[in-house]
Parts: sequence; C-alpha cells; structure tokens
Amino acid sequence: MTSVQLQLKRPASSSCDSGLKVNPWDIDRSPGYGPGASAADHIPSASPRQGVIPAEYRLASEEELHARIRAARETLGDRAVVLGHFYQRDEIVEHADYVGDSFQLANAALEHPDAEAIVFCGVHFMAETADILSKPNQAVILPNLAAGCSMADMANEDDVEACWEALTDLYGTEPDQDGRVPVIPVTYMNCSAALKGFVGRHGGYVCTSSNAATVLERAFEDGQRVLFFPDQHLGRNTASAMGISLDQMPLWFPRDRGEFAATGGQSPQTLQDAKVILWNGFCSVHKRFTVAQIEQARRDFPDVQVVVHPECPLPVVQAADEAGSTDVIRRVVEAAPAGATIAIGTEINLVNRLAAQHPDKTIFCLDPVVCPCSTMYRIHPGYLAWVLEELVDGNVVNQITVPEDTAADAKVALERMLAAKPR
Repeated sequence: MTSVQLQLKRPASSSCDSGLKVNPWDIDRSPGYGPGASAADHIPSASPRQGVIPAEYRLASEEELHARIRAARETLGDRAVVLGHFYQRDEIVEHADYVGDSFQLANAALEHPDAEAIVFCGVHFMAETADILSKPNQAVILPNLAAGCSMADMANEDDVEACWEALTDLYGTEPDQDGRVPVIPVTYMNCSAALKGFVGRHGGYVCTSSNAATVLERAFEDGQRVLFFPDQHLGRNTASAMGISLDQMPLWFPRDRGEFAATGGQSPQTLQDAKVILWNGFCSVHKRFTVAQIEQARRDFPDVQVVVHPECPLPVVQAADEAGSTDVIRRVVEAAPAGATIAIGTEINLVNRLAAQHPDKTIFCLDPVVCPCSTMYRIHPGYLAWVLEELVDGNVVNQITVPEDTAADAKVALERMLAAKPR
C-alpha cells in the first residue's frame, strides 16, 4: 500500500499543540514544559531554565545553522563527541556521532575517554548520567538547559526518602533466611542524579527499558520486594511478564492525603503482601496509546504488526504483538520483510524516521494525533551550533555537573545497570 493510500485509511495526523511550531527560545521563556505531550504536566519551580542565546543563532536559516554546525565539528575533530537520542529531531540526529536509546548512549559516553567535551542531545537526566560516567576532565554539555523530562520530575528525592522511611518502618531491615533484605530500590534511568545516588546508597539498581527484566531478576535475588520508580508502566509491564500478579503491585501515591497518607495511599497489609511497589509516575507520550488504537489499526490492516514501548499502559502492551525499548522497535522494523505493515506506539520522531528509512514498508504511529515529547523538542540546531562554536572559541557553556558525593553513589548504581545486559 502506498503512503497516499495510507493517508486515506488513517486519520490525518496533526500536532497535538500548534505551539510546537514556535521556536524553542520563545517557549523557554514561558512556564511549563512547553507544547507537546507533557505540556499539561506540573514542572518543578526549580527546574533549569535556558537563557536567551545570541540573536545570530535565533535568526539564522536552517541551511546556515547546519553549515555552522558542520564547520565547528570539523574544527573540533575528536575533541568533541555528539550523542543523540532516538527521539531527537532529524536535523539534530544528522549531526550525531551516536544515535541510540538511553542504555546505548550511556555506553557510548564511556567510549570516548579522550574527548574534551560530550555534547548530549537528549534531556537533562541523560546528560547527568554522562557526567557521572565520564572522566573528570571531560565536560558534558546539554545544548538547551530546559530540556528536562516530565516523568523524571514526578519523583523527587524528598518524596522518595519519605517513601523509603515508611517502607523500612513497616518492613524492618533484617534479611530473611536466604539473605534477602525486605525491599530493594530500583529506579528507571529517567530520574535525577540524586535519585540514582539514593539507589546506589541503598543497594539498588538503575535500569533502562532495555534491561529492566534483567535488573528486576537481580533485584529479587537481593530483596524480597522492589520499590520501582518513577515509571509505573515499565515496572508493571516488566513485573507482569515475570508472573507477578497485579494485586501484588500496589501504586504508591506520594501526595496522598487520605486515610493511608503515611503509606502512599495503601494499607499496611497491602504493602506487606506486595512484591513490587510502583511509583505513581508515567511518560506523557506513551500513556496516550490505547487498546482502541490497536484495534483500529488491526481493522484497517489485518496483517499489521503492532510494536509498542514498555512505558505504555499494560493493556496496550498485552494487546500488541511485541513490546520493547526504542532499539527493540528499530530492530523489529529492520527485520520485517518488504511490504510489511507496522504500527508503532512510541514518540513520533522515531516513527517518522523509521518510515523514511524503510520506504518499502508501511509504518505509522498508533496515535493519529501526533504528540511529540515537548522536552526533546527543545534541542534545536540553533542551540547545537551555539554550544559547538563556543567550544571552538575555548568556552564551555551549559555544562552539566553532578556533585561529587551524589556522583559517587550514583555511579555504583549505574555500573550495576551497565553490567545487567539486556536479554
């Protein structure tokens, strides 16, 4: 089926927010995350803000910005490495030395110990991770400081510490006869360095969507239960695939004000019976996908293959043919034969890129209303040109630096993550 025929079969795609057409430097001066899937989420008041970059970058044409980026990269040579997440705009991805998911980019940050600068085209928590893993003499740069993550902001250190205190008061700290402690913390990569440090101090793990299953298996070797944050959906999907029932996965509500406010909205008995305590966090992009969208895709294309990200809700993952990380989705598309039809439940920039790379296949997003990650959208060629040309001039701008005490604890947890290879 041609792309023209596809347009006739599927609802016309449109941005979920017309403000996406506004330049990021205009959005940066407004409160909130900006237009896109996470626009309605609450952003902490202390979140970084990007200052106004020089007018020459804001007024330059796309062609001029690309030329300036290429020239700066040629001048810098091996002194700078550019990492790009799968969800970045195409005009950023074309300048990246490495493109991947968070697990792959964490490894890529280790592969250039001689580079003076790591320019991370992703979001804040990813740049923090690169700083923790990089050498002390390397500078990690985030082109736009306002590129955060609404999911990561749904769990902060104070709330997690309060949760941990409540759980340890309830469970105690003594291991069972097999040496397993009452509860082990596991955090998704999508969190602050402070929470990675918390996990490192308490014997826990960081995971990515690539290796969450491996990490949970290891966590249950060390503990009787797991506290999983901030993404409830990745935790629920991973634990469910391991055979853990939903009634053993209560949701912890950090802001609950009811009868059980001190225990995250759950009764002490519910928590005693739990195997995985899930934090009430989510990805604003992936929670948009529904079973009804999958059913519509199957009606339109009976032979469609549906693949979704594990940050999607459990019913969506169960209705799909396959679920996996952004890299798994990429490999599913590559392995499909010519003429295949593939419906994907993940961020639109990756879906569009895969469709362009595989014109012999019909590839489309499950959500007919295209709603990108608003914070990934903030990385614009203007910002990339600015930070690279500043490097050429000997200036490091937008450097991400994690305090040494936090970094030391976080590195322990990240090294456990890197050792837990995806299946």
